[in-house]
Amino acid sequence: MSDARRTAIRAGHVVAFDGQGHRLLRDGIVVVEAGRILHVGPRFDGRADETIDAPVDVLTPGFISTHAHIHESPLDRSFIEDTGTPQFFYSGLFEMLPVRSGSQDDTGTAACLDFSMAEMLRGGTTTVLEIGRPDERVVAGAGRFGLRVYLGSAFRSGRWLTRDGRRVHWEWDEAQGEAGLRQAIAFHARWDGAHGDLVRCAFAPSQADTCTPALIQAAHREATERDRPLTIHTSQSVVEFYEMAARHGQTPVAWLRDLGVLGPRTILGHAIIVGGSSWTNWPAGDVAIMGDTGASVAHAAWVFVRRGVAMESFARYREAGVNLSLGTDTSPQSMIEAMRWAAVASKVIERNTQATIAAHVFDAATLGGARALGRDDLGRIAPGARADLVLWKGRSWGMTPVRDPVRNIVYNAGAADIGRVWVDGRLVVTDGRLVGIDEGAILDALQAAGERMWPTMRHADWAGRDADGLSPPSYRPWVPG
Repeated sequence: MSDARRTAIRAGHVVAFDGQGHRLLRDGIVVVEAGRILHVGPRFDGRADETIDAPVDVLTPGFISTHAHIHESPLDRSFIEDTGTPQFFYSGLFEMLPVRSGSQDDTGTAACLDFSMAEMLRGGTTTVLEIGRPDERVVAGAGRFGLRVYLGSAFRSGRWLTRDGRRVHWEWDEAQGEAGLRQAIAFHARWDGAHGDLVRCAFAPSQADTCTPALIQAAHREATERDRPLTIHTSQSVVEFYEMAARHGQTPVAWLRDLGVLGPRTILGHAIIVGGSSWTNWPAGDVAIMGDTGASVAHAAWVFVRRGVAMESFARYREAGVNLSLGTDTSPQSMIEAMRWAAVASKVIERNTQATIAAHVFDAATLGGARALGRDDLGRIAPGARADLVLWKGRSWGMTPVRDPVRNIVYNAGAADIGRVWVDGRLVVTDGRLVGIDEGAILDALQAAGERMWPTMRHADWAGRDADGLSPPSYRPWVPG
Protein backbone atom coordinates (compact mmCIF):
# COMPACT_ATOMS: atom_id res chain seq x y z
CA MET A 1 0.00 0.00 0.00
CA SER A 2 1.64 3.26 -1.07
CA ASP A 3 0.95 6.55 0.70
CA ALA A 4 -1.43 7.60 -2.10
CA ARG A 5 -3.54 4.47 -2.03
CA ARG A 6 -6.49 3.65 0.17
CA THR A 7 -7.17 -0.03 0.74
CA ALA A 8 -10.27 -1.54 2.31
CA ILE A 9 -10.10 -5.00 3.90
CA ARG A 10 -13.46 -6.73 4.35
CA ALA A 11 -13.10 -9.62 6.77
CA GLY A 12 -15.57 -12.04 8.31
CA HIS A 13 -14.07 -11.38 11.75
CA VAL A 14 -12.11 -8.34 12.90
CA VAL A 15 -10.48 -8.07 16.34
CA ALA A 16 -11.04 -4.32 16.63
CA PHE A 17 -10.23 -1.90 19.46
CA ASP A 18 -12.96 0.36 20.81
CA GLY A 19 -10.84 2.56 23.06
CA GLN A 20 -11.20 0.28 26.08
CA GLY A 21 -10.22 -3.13 24.76
CA HIS A 22 -10.37 -5.60 21.89
CA ARG A 23 -13.85 -6.37 20.58
CA LEU A 24 -15.01 -8.88 17.98
CA LEU A 25 -16.50 -7.17 14.92
CA ARG A 26 -18.36 -9.51 12.56
CA ASP A 27 -18.25 -8.71 8.85
CA GLY A 28 -16.12 -5.64 9.41
CA ILE A 29 -14.24 -3.25 7.14
CA VAL A 30 -10.82 -1.82 7.93
CA VAL A 31 -9.51 0.96 5.70
CA VAL A 32 -5.81 1.75 5.48
CA GLU A 33 -4.17 4.84 4.06
CA ALA A 34 -0.56 6.11 4.27
CA GLY A 35 0.45 3.34 6.65
CA ARG A 36 -2.28 4.06 9.18
CA ILE A 37 -5.76 2.77 9.87
CA LEU A 38 -8.26 5.29 8.61
CA HIS A 39 -11.55 3.56 9.45
CA VAL A 40 -12.92 0.54 11.34
CA GLY A 41 -16.57 -0.47 11.27
CA PRO A 42 -19.33 -2.58 9.76
CA ARG A 43 -19.47 -0.40 6.60
CA PHE A 44 -17.51 2.23 4.73
CA ASP A 45 -19.05 4.63 2.25
CA GLY A 46 -15.90 6.42 1.17
CA ARG A 47 -13.43 5.84 -1.66
CA ALA A 48 -11.16 2.80 -1.79
CA ASP A 49 -8.52 2.25 -4.47
CA GLU A 50 -8.36 -1.45 -3.63
CA THR A 51 -10.70 -3.79 -1.80
CA ILE A 52 -9.60 -7.11 -0.33
CA ASP A 53 -12.58 -9.38 0.19
CA ALA A 54 -11.97 -11.99 2.88
CA PRO A 55 -15.47 -13.00 4.01
CA VAL A 56 -14.38 -16.09 5.97
CA ASP A 57 -11.05 -14.78 7.24
CA VAL A 58 -9.95 -13.15 10.51
CA LEU A 59 -8.15 -9.80 10.75
CA THR A 60 -6.13 -9.07 13.88
CA PRO A 61 -3.46 -6.62 14.96
CA GLY A 62 0.11 -7.80 14.57
CA PHE A 63 1.88 -9.24 17.60
CA ILE A 64 4.56 -7.42 19.60
CA SER A 65 7.49 -9.38 21.06
CA THR A 66 9.06 -7.35 23.84
CA HIS A 67 12.02 -9.66 24.39
CA ALA A 68 14.02 -11.44 21.71
CA HIS A 69 17.57 -12.31 20.71
CA ILE A 70 17.20 -12.57 16.98
CA HIS A 71 20.94 -12.40 16.24
CA GLU A 72 21.64 -15.83 17.70
CA SER A 73 18.58 -17.74 18.86
CA PRO A 74 17.85 -19.88 15.77
CA LEU A 75 21.11 -21.71 16.46
CA ASP A 76 19.68 -22.89 19.78
CA ARG A 77 17.59 -25.34 17.79
CA SER A 78 18.34 -29.04 18.29
CA PHE A 79 21.04 -28.09 20.81
CA ILE A 80 19.56 -26.28 23.80
CA GLU A 81 16.43 -28.39 24.31
CA ASP A 82 16.35 -31.28 26.82
CA THR A 83 19.51 -30.01 28.52
CA GLY A 84 20.17 -28.58 31.95
CA THR A 85 21.61 -29.51 35.30
CA PRO A 86 20.15 -29.26 38.81
CA GLN A 87 23.48 -27.70 39.81
CA PHE A 88 22.23 -24.50 38.18
CA PHE A 89 18.54 -25.18 38.84
CA TYR A 90 18.14 -26.23 35.19
CA SER A 91 19.05 -22.84 33.79
CA GLY A 92 20.98 -22.99 30.53
CA LEU A 93 22.56 -19.57 31.06
CA PHE A 94 25.83 -20.65 32.58
CA GLU A 95 26.99 -23.61 30.51
CA MET A 96 25.01 -23.87 27.29
CA LEU A 97 24.57 -20.21 26.37
CA PRO A 98 28.26 -19.21 26.55
CA VAL A 99 29.24 -22.25 24.47
CA ARG A 100 26.72 -21.53 21.75
CA SER A 101 27.59 -17.83 21.69
CA GLY A 102 31.30 -18.52 21.70
CA SER A 103 31.06 -20.94 18.77
CA GLN A 104 28.88 -18.86 16.46
CA ASP A 105 30.66 -17.00 13.66
CA ASP A 106 29.75 -13.65 12.14
CA THR A 107 28.29 -15.23 9.01
CA GLY A 108 26.12 -17.31 11.32
CA THR A 109 24.90 -14.13 12.99
CA ALA A 110 23.77 -12.78 9.62
CA ALA A 111 21.94 -16.06 8.96
CA CYS A 112 20.23 -15.84 12.35
CA LEU A 113 19.06 -12.28 11.74
CA ASP A 114 17.50 -13.17 8.39
CA PHE A 115 15.92 -16.34 9.73
CA SER A 116 14.49 -14.64 12.82
CA MET A 117 12.94 -11.75 10.93
CA ALA A 118 11.41 -14.13 8.42
CA GLU A 119 10.12 -16.46 11.13
CA MET A 120 8.53 -13.61 13.05
CA LEU A 121 6.71 -12.09 10.11
CA ARG A 122 5.46 -15.46 8.88
CA GLY A 123 4.04 -16.02 12.38
CA GLY A 124 2.27 -12.69 12.65
CA THR A 125 4.82 -10.79 14.73
CA THR A 126 5.11 -7.26 13.36
CA THR A 127 7.17 -5.59 16.13
CA VAL A 128 10.13 -6.94 18.07
CA LEU A 129 12.36 -5.59 20.82
CA GLU A 130 15.72 -7.09 19.95
CA ILE A 131 18.36 -7.31 22.69
CA GLY A 132 21.76 -7.77 21.13
CA ARG A 133 24.71 -6.07 19.57
CA PRO A 134 24.58 -2.63 17.89
CA ASP A 135 24.58 -4.25 14.47
CA GLU A 136 23.70 -2.17 11.42
CA ARG A 137 22.51 -5.37 9.74
CA VAL A 138 19.48 -5.31 12.06
CA VAL A 139 18.59 -1.85 10.76
CA ALA A 140 19.10 -2.96 7.15
CA GLY A 141 17.08 -6.11 7.76
CA ALA A 142 14.16 -4.16 9.19
CA GLY A 143 13.95 -2.20 5.97
CA ARG A 144 14.41 -5.24 3.75
CA PHE A 145 11.91 -7.51 5.50
CA GLY A 146 9.55 -4.77 6.67
CA LEU A 147 9.71 -5.75 10.36
CA ARG A 148 9.22 -3.06 13.01
CA VAL A 149 12.25 -3.26 15.30
CA TYR A 150 13.25 -1.73 18.62
CA LEU A 151 16.98 -2.37 18.87
CA GLY A 152 18.35 -2.60 22.38
CA SER A 153 22.14 -2.51 22.16
CA ALA A 154 23.18 -4.66 25.12
CA PHE A 155 26.04 -3.72 27.43
CA ARG A 156 27.24 -4.88 30.84
CA SER A 157 29.92 -4.32 33.45
CA GLY A 158 30.84 -7.97 33.80
CA ARG A 159 30.09 -11.49 32.72
CA TRP A 160 29.25 -14.77 34.37
CA LEU A 161 31.10 -18.02 33.77
CA THR A 162 31.66 -21.42 35.30
CA ARG A 163 35.08 -23.00 35.49
CA ASP A 164 34.00 -26.35 36.84
CA GLY A 165 30.27 -26.80 36.20
CA ARG A 166 29.60 -26.36 39.91
CA ARG A 167 29.86 -22.68 40.68
CA VAL A 168 29.14 -19.48 38.80
CA HIS A 169 31.70 -16.67 38.92
CA TRP A 170 31.45 -13.05 37.83
CA GLU A 171 34.34 -11.26 36.15
CA TRP A 172 34.12 -7.47 36.08
CA ASP A 173 35.22 -4.81 33.59
CA GLU A 174 33.40 -1.61 34.42
CA ALA A 175 35.09 0.33 31.64
CA GLN A 176 33.63 -2.10 29.12
CA GLY A 177 30.13 -1.43 30.41
CA GLU A 178 30.61 2.34 30.20
CA ALA A 179 31.94 2.01 26.65
CA GLY A 180 28.92 -0.14 25.74
CA LEU A 181 26.54 2.54 26.96
CA ARG A 182 28.37 5.18 24.92
CA GLN A 183 28.11 2.93 21.88
CA ALA A 184 24.36 2.49 22.47
CA ILE A 185 23.93 6.27 22.68
CA ALA A 186 25.81 6.73 19.41
CA PHE A 187 23.77 4.00 17.74
CA HIS A 188 20.57 5.70 18.88
CA ALA A 189 21.74 9.04 17.48
CA ARG A 190 22.43 7.48 14.10
CA TRP A 191 19.62 4.99 13.59
CA ASP A 192 16.61 5.84 15.76
CA GLY A 193 13.77 6.63 13.36
CA ALA A 194 15.34 4.87 10.37
CA HIS A 195 13.21 3.51 7.52
CA GLY A 196 10.40 5.94 8.16
CA ASP A 197 10.41 5.29 11.92
CA LEU A 198 10.26 1.52 11.41
CA VAL A 199 13.40 1.31 13.56
CA ARG A 200 13.67 2.72 17.05
CA CYS A 201 16.25 2.10 19.73
CA ALA A 202 15.99 0.98 23.33
CA PHE A 203 18.52 0.89 26.14
CA ALA A 204 19.47 -2.56 27.36
CA PRO A 205 21.81 -3.03 30.31
CA SER A 206 22.10 -6.78 29.92
CA GLN A 207 21.35 -8.32 33.30
CA ALA A 208 20.77 -7.08 36.81
CA ASP A 209 23.62 -9.26 38.08
CA THR A 210 26.15 -8.17 35.43
CA CYS A 211 25.72 -4.39 35.67
CA THR A 212 26.86 -1.94 38.31
CA PRO A 213 24.25 0.30 39.92
CA ALA A 214 25.85 3.33 38.25
CA LEU A 215 25.60 1.76 34.80
CA ILE A 216 21.93 0.85 35.21
CA GLN A 217 21.06 4.31 36.52
CA ALA A 218 22.98 5.99 33.70
CA ALA A 219 21.16 3.86 31.13
CA HIS A 220 17.84 4.74 32.75
CA ARG A 221 18.64 8.46 32.49
CA GLU A 222 19.52 8.13 28.82
CA ALA A 223 16.34 6.18 28.08
CA THR A 224 14.19 8.70 29.97
CA GLU A 225 15.73 11.70 28.20
CA ARG A 226 15.04 10.10 24.81
CA ASP A 227 11.61 8.69 25.73
CA ARG A 228 12.70 5.17 24.87
CA PRO A 229 12.27 1.90 26.77
CA LEU A 230 14.80 0.52 29.22
CA THR A 231 14.94 -3.27 29.31
CA ILE A 232 16.99 -5.51 31.58
CA HIS A 233 17.06 -9.25 32.32
CA THR A 234 15.91 -9.63 35.90
CA SER A 235 15.12 -12.58 38.18
CA GLN A 236 15.66 -15.07 35.37
CA SER A 237 17.47 -17.77 37.37
CA VAL A 238 17.74 -19.06 40.91
CA VAL A 239 21.51 -18.56 40.73
CA GLU A 240 21.02 -14.87 39.92
CA PHE A 241 18.36 -14.44 42.60
CA TYR A 242 20.58 -15.68 45.41
CA GLU A 243 23.69 -13.96 44.10
CA MET A 244 21.84 -10.64 44.26
CA ALA A 245 20.44 -11.49 47.68
CA ALA A 246 23.98 -12.20 48.91
CA ARG A 247 25.32 -8.96 47.47
CA HIS A 248 22.54 -6.62 48.55
CA GLY A 249 20.26 -8.41 51.01
CA GLN A 250 17.40 -7.82 48.57
CA THR A 251 15.71 -9.48 45.67
CA PRO A 252 16.74 -8.25 42.20
CA VAL A 253 13.35 -6.57 41.75
CA ALA A 254 13.51 -4.75 45.08
CA TRP A 255 17.09 -3.69 44.35
CA LEU A 256 16.08 -2.16 41.02
CA ARG A 257 13.19 -0.36 42.70
CA ASP A 258 15.57 1.19 45.21
CA LEU A 259 17.88 2.24 42.38
CA GLY A 260 14.93 4.26 41.05
CA VAL A 261 14.80 2.59 37.65
CA LEU A 262 11.41 0.88 37.75
CA GLY A 263 8.56 2.65 36.00
CA PRO A 264 6.18 2.54 33.04
CA ARG A 265 9.02 2.64 30.48
CA THR A 266 11.00 -0.18 32.14
CA ILE A 267 10.63 -3.70 30.76
CA LEU A 268 11.86 -6.51 32.99
CA GLY A 269 13.01 -9.49 30.99
CA HIS A 270 11.42 -12.59 32.55
CA ALA A 271 11.07 -11.59 36.25
CA ILE A 272 10.02 -15.16 36.97
CA ILE A 273 12.22 -16.23 39.93
CA VAL A 274 10.78 -13.88 42.54
CA GLY A 275 10.05 -13.66 46.23
CA GLY A 276 7.05 -15.78 47.08
CA SER A 277 7.64 -18.31 44.30
CA SER A 278 8.41 -21.96 44.96
CA TRP A 279 11.92 -21.47 43.55
CA THR A 280 12.93 -19.10 46.37
CA ASN A 281 12.79 -19.25 50.11
CA TRP A 282 12.00 -15.56 50.25
CA PRO A 283 8.91 -13.61 51.29
CA ALA A 284 6.49 -12.41 48.64
CA GLY A 285 6.58 -8.79 47.52
CA ASP A 286 8.25 -8.62 44.11
CA VAL A 287 5.03 -8.96 42.13
CA ALA A 288 3.45 -6.14 44.13
CA ILE A 289 6.52 -3.97 43.52
CA MET A 290 6.21 -4.46 39.76
CA GLY A 291 2.52 -3.65 39.86
CA ASP A 292 2.96 -0.57 42.04
CA THR A 293 5.81 0.92 39.99
CA GLY A 294 4.12 0.34 36.64
CA ALA A 295 6.99 -1.70 35.28
CA SER A 296 6.27 -4.16 32.48
CA VAL A 297 7.26 -7.81 32.38
CA ALA A 298 8.32 -9.47 29.15
CA HIS A 299 7.20 -13.05 29.78
CA ALA A 300 8.76 -15.72 27.58
CA ALA A 301 6.93 -18.79 28.81
CA TRP A 302 8.36 -21.45 26.49
CA VAL A 303 12.06 -21.03 27.33
CA PHE A 304 11.26 -21.74 30.98
CA VAL A 305 8.55 -24.35 30.58
CA ARG A 306 10.87 -26.47 28.43
CA ARG A 307 13.15 -26.63 31.51
CA GLY A 308 10.36 -27.44 33.93
CA VAL A 309 10.08 -23.88 35.27
CA ALA A 310 6.90 -21.81 35.13
CA MET A 311 5.89 -18.31 36.16
CA GLU A 312 3.86 -18.51 39.39
CA SER A 313 1.77 -17.25 37.81
CA PHE A 314 0.59 -15.17 34.88
CA ALA A 315 -2.79 -14.85 36.57
CA ARG A 316 -1.29 -13.56 39.83
CA TYR A 317 0.89 -10.99 38.06
CA ARG A 318 -2.11 -9.77 36.09
CA GLU A 319 -4.28 -9.54 39.20
CA ALA A 320 -1.55 -7.48 40.89
CA GLY A 321 -1.74 -4.92 38.09
CA VAL A 322 1.54 -5.80 36.40
CA ASN A 323 1.59 -4.87 32.71
CA LEU A 324 2.26 -8.22 31.09
CA SER A 325 3.73 -8.44 27.63
CA LEU A 326 5.12 -11.46 25.85
CA GLY A 327 8.55 -12.20 24.44
CA THR A 328 9.77 -14.87 22.07
CA ASP A 329 13.30 -14.80 23.54
CA THR A 330 15.08 -17.64 21.75
CA SER A 331 13.60 -20.39 19.61
CA PRO A 332 11.05 -20.56 18.13
CA GLN A 333 10.49 -16.86 17.53
CA SER A 334 6.76 -17.50 17.62
CA MET A 335 4.29 -15.32 19.45
CA ILE A 336 1.63 -17.94 18.78
CA GLU A 337 3.63 -20.40 20.90
CA ALA A 338 4.35 -17.65 23.44
CA MET A 339 0.63 -17.08 23.95
CA ARG A 340 -0.16 -20.79 24.05
CA TRP A 341 2.45 -21.69 26.65
CA ALA A 342 1.72 -18.63 28.80
CA ALA A 343 -1.92 -19.66 29.02
CA VAL A 344 -1.33 -23.37 29.52
CA ALA A 345 1.41 -22.96 32.13
CA SER A 346 -0.77 -20.59 34.14
CA LYS A 347 -3.66 -23.05 34.04
CA VAL A 348 -1.37 -25.81 35.33
CA ILE A 349 0.12 -23.70 38.13
CA GLU A 350 -3.26 -22.41 39.25
CA ARG A 351 -5.04 -25.74 38.63
CA ASN A 352 -7.77 -23.64 37.10
CA THR A 353 -8.58 -23.60 33.41
CA GLN A 354 -10.02 -20.08 33.67
CA ALA A 355 -7.09 -18.55 35.55
CA THR A 356 -5.59 -17.36 32.28
CA ILE A 357 -7.70 -17.46 29.14
CA ALA A 358 -7.04 -16.77 25.48
CA ALA A 359 -8.08 -13.13 25.76
CA HIS A 360 -5.55 -12.49 28.54
CA VAL A 361 -2.56 -13.71 26.55
CA PHE A 362 -3.80 -12.16 23.30
CA ASP A 363 -4.01 -8.83 25.14
CA ALA A 364 -0.44 -9.32 26.40
CA ALA A 365 0.78 -10.07 22.87
CA THR A 366 -0.77 -6.88 21.51
CA LEU A 367 -1.93 -4.18 23.94
CA GLY A 368 0.50 -5.20 26.69
CA GLY A 369 3.43 -5.02 24.32
CA ALA A 370 2.31 -1.65 23.00
CA ARG A 371 2.01 -0.29 26.52
CA ALA A 372 5.47 -1.59 27.42
CA LEU A 373 6.92 0.28 24.43
CA GLY A 374 4.92 3.41 25.18
CA ARG A 375 3.01 3.13 21.90
CA ASP A 376 -0.73 3.73 21.76
CA ASP A 377 -0.59 3.35 17.99
CA LEU A 378 0.44 -0.32 17.97
CA GLY A 379 -1.22 -3.58 18.95
CA ARG A 380 -4.75 -2.53 17.99
CA ILE A 381 -7.05 -2.04 15.04
CA ALA A 382 -8.37 1.47 15.58
CA PRO A 383 -8.42 4.73 13.62
CA GLY A 384 -5.02 6.41 13.81
CA ALA A 385 -3.10 3.25 14.70
CA ARG A 386 -0.28 1.99 12.52
CA ALA A 387 -1.47 -0.53 9.94
CA ASP A 388 0.29 -3.59 11.40
CA LEU A 389 -2.21 -6.31 10.50
CA VAL A 390 -2.50 -10.08 10.20
CA LEU A 391 -5.10 -11.82 8.03
CA TRP A 392 -5.73 -15.38 9.21
CA LYS A 393 -7.26 -17.99 6.94
CA GLY A 394 -10.78 -18.83 8.01
CA ARG A 395 -10.65 -22.13 6.15
CA SER A 396 -7.51 -23.87 7.29
CA TRP A 397 -6.45 -26.83 9.41
CA GLY A 398 -5.76 -24.67 12.44
CA MET A 399 -8.61 -22.15 12.20
CA THR A 400 -11.69 -24.10 11.06
CA PRO A 401 -14.37 -24.01 12.40
CA VAL A 402 -14.35 -20.37 13.41
CA ARG A 403 -16.58 -19.53 16.32
CA ASP A 404 -14.17 -17.71 18.63
CA PRO A 405 -11.21 -16.70 16.44
CA VAL A 406 -9.01 -15.65 19.37
CA ARG A 407 -9.27 -19.07 20.99
CA ASN A 408 -8.46 -20.70 17.67
CA ILE A 409 -5.36 -18.54 17.28
CA VAL A 410 -4.10 -19.17 20.80
CA TYR A 411 -4.84 -22.88 21.10
CA ASN A 412 -4.94 -24.29 17.58
CA ALA A 413 -3.28 -22.14 14.94
CA GLY A 414 0.22 -21.96 13.53
CA ALA A 415 2.11 -19.88 11.01
CA ALA A 416 0.59 -21.96 8.21
CA ASP A 417 -2.81 -20.46 9.07
CA ILE A 418 -1.66 -16.92 8.22
CA GLY A 419 -2.41 -15.64 4.73
CA ARG A 420 -1.22 -12.04 4.74
CA VAL A 421 0.73 -9.68 6.99
CA TRP A 422 1.11 -5.93 6.69
CA VAL A 423 3.55 -3.73 8.61
CA ASP A 424 3.01 0.01 8.43
CA GLY A 425 0.63 -0.69 5.57
CA ARG A 426 3.27 -2.59 3.57
CA LEU A 427 2.37 -6.12 2.50
CA VAL A 428 5.23 -8.31 3.77
CA VAL A 429 3.61 -11.77 3.70
CA THR A 430 1.14 -13.04 1.09
CA ASP A 431 -0.18 -16.56 0.66
CA GLY A 432 1.89 -17.46 3.72
CA ARG A 433 5.19 -16.50 2.05
CA LEU A 434 7.49 -13.53 2.46
CA VAL A 435 7.24 -10.89 -0.23
CA GLY A 436 10.45 -10.49 -2.25
CA ILE A 437 12.51 -12.79 0.00
CA ASP A 438 14.27 -16.03 -0.98
CA GLU A 439 13.13 -18.30 1.86
CA GLY A 440 15.20 -21.25 0.63
CA ALA A 441 18.40 -19.22 0.83
CA ILE A 442 17.60 -18.28 4.43
CA LEU A 443 17.13 -21.92 5.41
CA ASP A 444 20.33 -23.00 3.63
CA ALA A 445 22.36 -20.27 5.34
CA LEU A 446 21.15 -21.24 8.82
CA GLN A 447 21.85 -24.94 8.22
CA ALA A 448 25.37 -24.10 7.08
CA ALA A 449 25.86 -21.90 10.17
CA GLY A 450 24.92 -24.77 12.45
CA GLU A 451 27.19 -27.21 10.68
CA ARG A 452 30.12 -24.80 11.10
CA MET A 453 29.27 -24.15 14.75
CA TRP A 454 28.66 -27.61 16.23
CA PRO A 455 32.17 -29.04 15.63
CA THR A 456 33.84 -26.03 17.30
CA MET A 457 31.91 -26.10 20.56
CA ARG A 458 34.57 -27.97 22.49
CA HIS A 459 36.80 -24.88 22.30
CA ALA A 460 34.22 -22.76 24.15
CA ASP A 461 33.24 -25.27 26.86
CA TRP A 462 35.00 -25.30 30.22
CA ALA A 463 35.24 -29.11 30.07
CA GLY A 464 36.12 -29.35 26.37
CA ARG A 465 32.91 -31.18 25.47
CA ASP A 466 31.68 -31.26 21.89
CA ALA A 467 28.09 -30.68 20.81
CA ASP A 468 27.11 -34.32 21.42
CA GLY A 469 28.74 -34.27 24.85
CA LEU A 470 26.87 -31.14 25.85
CA SER A 471 23.60 -32.09 24.20
CA PRO A 472 23.37 -35.83 23.45
CA PRO A 473 21.21 -36.69 20.42
CA SER A 474 17.72 -37.98 21.09
CA TYR A 475 18.67 -41.40 19.68
CA ARG A 476 21.94 -43.21 19.16
CA PRO A 477 23.19 -43.50 15.57
CA TRP A 478 22.06 -46.44 13.49
CA VAL A 479 24.66 -49.21 13.45
CA PRO A 480 24.29 -51.74 10.59
CA GLY A 481 24.02 -55.37 11.56
